[in-house]
Amino acid sequence: MRRVPQPPPEIRSDFGDSSDDSEDPDQAYPKSQSVNMADRDVFLPVPGWGKGRYSSLCSDDELLDDDNEPISNRRSSWQDYGLSTVQESVYLPVTGRVLAPPPRDGPSPEPCPVLKMGWLDKNPPQGSLYYQRRWVKLDVDYLRYFDNDKEVYSKRIIPTAAITGVTNVGEQKFEVVTTNRTFLFRAESDFERNEWVSVLQNFTRGRQEGSREITSSVPPSSLTPEQQGYLELRGLRSKLYTVVSGDKVFLYKNMEDYRLGIGITSIDMNVGNVKDTDRRSFDLTTPYRIFSFLADSEQHKDQWVEAMREAIGEALSNSEVANQIWAEPSNGCCADCGAAKPEWAAINLCVVVCKRCAGEHRGLGPSISKVRSLKMDRRVWTEELIQVFLLLGNERLNRFWAANVPPSEALSPTSCSEDRRRFVSSKYRQGKYRKYHPLYGNQEELNNALCINVQCSDVLETLCLVFCGADVNCSTGQADCPSPLSLALAHHQKLQAEFLSHNLNTELPRSEVTGVMEPQHYSPQHPVTHNGFLFKTASVARPITERKAREEFSRRWCTLNDGNFSYYESDKTSTANGTLKSTEIVCLSVNTPERHGYDHTFELYSDSERIYLFGTDDPDSHKEWVKSITKTFIPSNAEGLLRLAFERIGRLRYKDGLNLQSPRVGWFALVGSSLHAYLDDSEEEEEIHLRKLQELSIQQENEVLVLVERGRTLYIEGERKLDFQGWCVSMQRAAGSAGDSLSQQQLTETDIPVIVDRCIDYITQCGLTSEGIYRKSGVNSRVAALCEAFRRDARSVRLKEGEHQVDDVSNTLKRFFRESGEGLFTIQAASAWLSTPVIPEESRKISQYQLLLSQLPRVNKATLRALVNHLYCVQRFAELNQMNLHNLAIVFGPTLFQSDGKDYTAGLVVEELIEHYTDVFEVDEQQLKRQLDEITAIIKVREKLNLNSSVPASGSAGDFICTVYLEEKKETAEQHIKIPGSMTAAELTCEILDRRKIQVREKDYWSCWEVSQKEETERPLHHLERVLPIIHSLGTDSHLLVKKHLAMEAIRIYLASKVDVSKHGMVKFREERSILGLGLNTGSFHDRYFILNTVSLRMYKEVRSNRPEREWQVKNLRVYLGIKKKLRPPTCWGLTVINGSEKQEKPERQQWYLCCDTQTEMREWFSTFLTIQYDGNVWPADAVQTRVTRALPADTRHGNVALIPLRGSENEMRNSVAAFTADPLGGKDHQL
Repeated sequence: MRRVPQPPPEIRSDFGDSSDDSEDPDQAYPKSQSVNMADRDVFLPVPGWGKGRYSSLCSDDELLDDDNEPISNRRSSWQDYGLSTVQESVYLPVTGRVLAPPPRDGPSPEPCPVLKMGWLDKNPPQGSLYYQRRWVKLDVDYLRYFDNDKEVYSKRIIPTAAITGVTNVGEQKFEVVTTNRTFLFRAESDFERNEWVSVLQNFTRGRQEGSREITSSVPPSSLTPEQQGYLELRGLRSKLYTVVSGDKVFLYKNMEDYRLGIGITSIDMNVGNVKDTDRRSFDLTTPYRIFSFLADSEQHKDQWVEAMREAIGEALSNSEVANQIWAEPSNGCCADCGAAKPEWAAINLCVVVCKRCAGEHRGLGPSISKVRSLKMDRRVWTEELIQVFLLLGNERLNRFWAANVPPSEALSPTSCSEDRRRFVSSKYRQGKYRKYHPLYGNQEELNNALCINVQCSDVLETLCLVFCGADVNCSTGQADCPSPLSLALAHHQKLQAEFLSHNLNTELPRSEVTGVMEPQHYSPQHPVTHNGFLFKTASVARPITERKAREEFSRRWCTLNDGNFSYYESDKTSTANGTLKSTEIVCLSVNTPERHGYDHTFELYSDSERIYLFGTDDPDSHKEWVKSITKTFIPSNAEGLLRLAFERIGRLRYKDGLNLQSPRVGWFALVGSSLHAYLDDSEEEEEIHLRKLQELSIQQENEVLVLVERGRTLYIEGERKLDFQGWCVSMQRAAGSAGDSLSQQQLTETDIPVIVDRCIDYITQCGLTSEGIYRKSGVNSRVAALCEAFRRDARSVRLKEGEHQVDDVSNTLKRFFRESGEGLFTIQAASAWLSTPVIPEESRKISQYQLLLSQLPRVNKATLRALVNHLYCVQRFAELNQMNLHNLAIVFGPTLFQSDGKDYTAGLVVEELIEHYTDVFEVDEQQLKRQLDEITAIIKVREKLNLNSSVPASGSAGDFICTVYLEEKKETAEQHIKIPGSMTAAELTCEILDRRKIQVREKDYWSCWEVSQKEETERPLHHLERVLPIIHSLGTDSHLLVKKHLAMEAIRIYLASKVDVSKHGMVKFREERSILGLGLNTGSFHDRYFILNTVSLRMYKEVRSNRPEREWQVKNLRVYLGIKKKLRPPTCWGLTVINGSEKQEKPERQQWYLCCDTQTEMREWFSTFLTIQYDGNVWPADAVQTRVTRALPADTRHGNVALIPLRGSENEMRNSVAAFTADPLGGKDHQL
């Protein structure tokens, strides 16, 4: 049996009194070597392990000394190099000897006044019979106890705020009670015990009522933790919960102790130093011990090191200077990023910066930026230097240092380190954003100006001169004051001298012009002076879209001088009503004549998001003002733009294929349909033909205008939203078709109108084998819609097989040529072309055609070449499409010459151009052969696909046979219809009515309905809705039905009377979500408040709710009439709504129900859904629906015009053409 040694004499026992419910993880320590006590003042003693342990009598947390041990081996707290654990106890061992450090510079925090201290015996945890002797201190924050009176770091800290009671519990003993622990102490006498109790009670009495329950998660000292978490102290098997708060580090056994505020010890960081030692470890060194910590990861270690170093800085800081500097309001924010309460400064640059920006300033080196702390570097802050910072201030300084910062490069308090590094280097090393002094570049004049200025009090002017190149050490020419510094001192300018003294060896911003420096923003402009009367409206913060009448303008005297555009009440007034600096103007826009009440107006866009409108009736005055103002803000390297008759001019940010990371600044001018630009990486002017762009689009989410031309994509961003909107509108208008002539159309790179190029390409791919191509008529409504789409934006039209019919596209092309302004051959040259066929000699005839071709405008010539090439290819496959030379000539002669077709002369010109195509247009026959081979390959591929298709050869690819019912579902009402991919609901309805020969009367609204028997719902298809996708989505219990829409008249009347397209009201709601395909319903009907607008449907719990419970995009909703009865709806007037986004591969299908109180209410909700989803186009405006006969009738008539016969005599064909040209596109739409 292990012998339990007797306790040492100083440990007293008391069998009668113990505290069973107290707990104290005091520390035990490992064994040490003997320590020479003579070195006690220099070295810390090294403790040792106790040999004995009272495992059954003493606490789990403490080891007792063995009285057989030599005194030199007895333990001493906090003196092992690492920590050890015994039975879940925490022990803080020490390292070897630690040299006492020399005194540190800087302030030390004042110690808290000690209210009482002395020796007490403390009962260990779990009611041990033995007491341990402890040195106890009480101050205003904590009750602490130590192993002895020499220790610096305690064994336990008890916040005084956590003490809820102090009571006598017997002879010489008293209890200190906290929320969950009781600490039992014993004094040497009752008198001493009573003194301790009295002091504790008096001090804590005022806190007891408010401290019954301690629930705070921060230390009771009320310091906010900057960093907290578990750290391993070297030598421990368990971790300590460590908290960095203010200028201290607290150690706790675990998080629970931290929440209660019961800690092990606290470390004052004014004597601390932190050092990295390994990938995850670091040392916190104090004069009294070294704490070796181990973090969970390298990243966590870096966070802990940074937090502890900040705590050291906080401990050593002095706020006196900072408070003085911050007395200037603009110094309260960082000069670079705007962060609040910056605590660092560059004393030579005179800017106050935050800690993160100060780190980047240090990276510049002391020759550029001398960084000092406002709180720690007290000795550098002389009274004169403080006055310099108060005199200048960050705001005034940034008018120099940051006069030209593009918004895209500006910093914010949340900017990353890389952005800060780039910005600080550009701002101070390169001087990229500075305001250039007028004397910049003239060294002699700069030096002379510096010598003059240091004699007065204008320190800001001195700073501008110095950092624009003036030599601080230049010669003044005076023997008694040889330098500017001595000159300032001689004139008693202490602040000037202070500034100069910190910049005697400063490396100035680079003066050479480089690509990075972008000097065009800062080069001084030639002085422009102009004045006169203009008429002005009030500035606005939105685009000016409405016409401004003359009455809205006010006469103002305007002056332009030194880059400032000012306007006054009159020419007698000395105080300006307003001023615009040239640096604030981002764009100037010239309006079209008579756009507003005054004939000639222009708009100025400022960087403060304001638009200023000026006008005059004098065109010469208007021109002079526009030229003068533009000169002030356009840099010298982009002055070439001033010679242009621009509509809009200004600066924009852009990215291109070579640099997509950060935008650069370019200068742009819009002239007609061309955009002229001086880009950052080029000194040459570039011209972008907007009508020749492959794509012009706006990315609304990030406000970027995308210009795609062959070989390059340009991304344009506006510096301000208003300015960007103006550029977008202007460029889109310039890039669109501007008239009926060929040159005014959107063009390809080869100068062919996009509409011609797209139609020819589509017919070559899909219609070259179509019998009667260009002779058969398309559907007038579809042709008109295609023409209108091409007219709006031809670039955005994509012709797709299945969506567009060959005959519709071919007739669109013919209509374009017939309606073009001057015709393909031009009005002036048409007679010459028409007289050429009479030339008898073929060689002379070809030469004449070539001569006339060379005289055509560039776009007409390119278009004629492309069209004749296409017609040549068409007639080469005449055995398939039945369109030989004569047929094509009969069709295109009257179309291209815009004649009536009764005379074949026009056809003869076209025929000869096709026949002599290779000679007239000097075509490379090898290239033509390759083109024909490619077309042949396309035809063979299409034939192969048609043969492999399950669709009969007579049908079009994608056709589908479907059963449609008329008025009710029964066998006698069945109709089997071939559904092409392009068939609409209106066309299907007409097909059914035609088959049944049903006469449509006025206000008969026949519609095609989607009916679901399972759901007991039905939905009228929109008249433009494609039928084939609906058929593919139908279930086995659903079908299509053609019947009258009895409510359509009421719907149209209701919508016509609505002022606001939105709707709101209380509706009963129930949701049914598809869960694992089981269709489990998820609730019953509840009253909810709904708001339906053009974008979304929102559901609120009640009318007064501010936040919607649910929100759905209207475009994703499909609304059906009816609710299935098994849901037991409260009324029979309901809607079934299905929500599912088509963009998701496997969308979650949501189905829910809206139940209305009346039929009228249901009809109103349904009508609103319809008008929103189809942009108000609920029913054709003229109540006419298009009928399409898919198979040609026996005779050769379509509508009221005869079709051109595919086979027959030439006279028959000519007569057909005459009828055709009298009514272009022939086939009229049938009417219901």
